[in-house]
Amino acid sequence: MGLLVTELALADFRSFERLGVALSPGVTVFVGPNAAGKTNTVEALQLLTSGQSFRRPAPSQLVRDGAESARIDARLEGDGRVLDARLDVVAGRRQFSRNGKRCQAADMPGELMSVLFSPDDLALVKRGASVRRDEIDDFGRQANRGYANVLAAYLRSVEQRNRLLKDEFPDEGLIEAWDSSVSLGGATLLHARLRLFSRLADRVREVYGRVSGGEELVCSYSCTLGEGVEGLTRDELRDLFYERLRAGRPDDLRRRQTCVGPHRDDVAFSIEGRDARSFGSQGQQRTVALAVKMAEVGLAEELLGSRPLLLLDDVMSELDEARREAVMSYVREGIQTVVTTTNLGYFSTELLDAAEVIRFGS
Repeated sequence: MGLLVTELALADFRSFERLGVALSPGVTVFVGPNAAGKTNTVEALQLLTSGQSFRRPAPSQLVRDGAESARIDARLEGDGRVLDARLDVVAGRRQFSRNGKRCQAADMPGELMSVLFSPDDLALVKRGASVRRDEIDDFGRQANRGYANVLAAYLRSVEQRNRLLKDEFPDEGLIEAWDSSVSLGGATLLHARLRLFSRLADRVREVYGRVSGGEELVCSYSCTLGEGVEGLTRDELRDLFYERLRAGRPDDLRRRQTCVGPHRDDVAFSIEGRDARSFGSQGQQRTVALAVKMAEVGLAEELLGSRPLLLLDDVMSELDEARREAVMSYVREGIQTVVTTTNLGYFSTELLDAAEVIRFGS
C-alpha cells in the first residue's frame, strides 16, 4: 500500500495565513473560484513529496506578504508507519525535515513520490526541448536520489566549461581538462536517462493507444551525440562524448557554450508515422501529454513498490469528456488523488459521494 498523506497544514505559505485540511485516502477535491489558493495547496503537497515545485519559485515567493517565514507540515501514514514531513522557509532559505531530522530536498521523495498534471503540461509536445528533458529528469530525481546527484553534478560541470568558453582569451588547456569531467558526468547521466526513458516510453505508447482508440505512438530520444547511443555502455558514451566535445570545440568557442550533451537533447513523438509536434492535432498532442503523466504513475509504482500521490491541478477543465474519463480511470484504481477545480460538474456523482470535497473561497 505504501504511505498516504492524511493531513496538510500551512502557515504563512503563499496566500494562506493558516490552513489545515484532512485528505482522503482516495480522492480529495478542492473546489472554489480562481485565485482562492487551490493551486497553492497542490504546490505545498508537491514540495513535501518531490522536494521541488513546478513553479520553480525563489524561497521568498513562498512566504505570505507581510510574514517573515512560512511553514508546511504534512503527516504521512501507512504500513504501520507515521512520517511527519516539514518545510520551513526562513531568511530566504528552505529547510526540509522528516520526523524532526533535517534533510535535503532530494531526500523528500524517498517515502512517497508525486505526479503532477497541470494545464501547462498539456503543451508538453509543442513547447521547447528543455520542457521535455525536464519532464524525464524531474521524474528521475524523485525515483532515485543518485539520479538527482548525477544530474546536478553534470549541470555544474557544463556551467563551469561554459564560463571558460566565455572568457575573452579562453585557456584551451583548462577547457580540455573540463572536457574529461563533462564527458564522464554526461555519460553517466545519459546512460541513466536512456534507461529511464526506455521504460517510460513503453508505458506511454501503451496508454496512448488505449486512450486514442488504437493510434500508434512512437516515442524516440533525440541525442546530440548522434544516433545509436541506446545500446552503448557508460564508458562507450563517455568516449563518444569526449570526442564530440573535442571536435566541436571551435564551434563551442564561437558560440560560447557547450553545444552537445544531454543538456541539449530532446524527446520526439510521432503518431502514425507523422511528427506530433508539427502535424498532430491539439487533441492528439494533449493525449500524448496525458499518456506521459499516466505512464509516470504506473512506472512510479513499479520502481518504488508503492503508488504515488496524483495531483491534478485544474486540468479537468482543459480536457474533453473522453480524456477526463481516461484520467479518472487511474483514480478508480485506488491511487490517492488531490484534484482542484472550479466546477464539480466535471465529476460523476459516484466519485463525489466517495470523495472528500473541500471548498475554498466560500
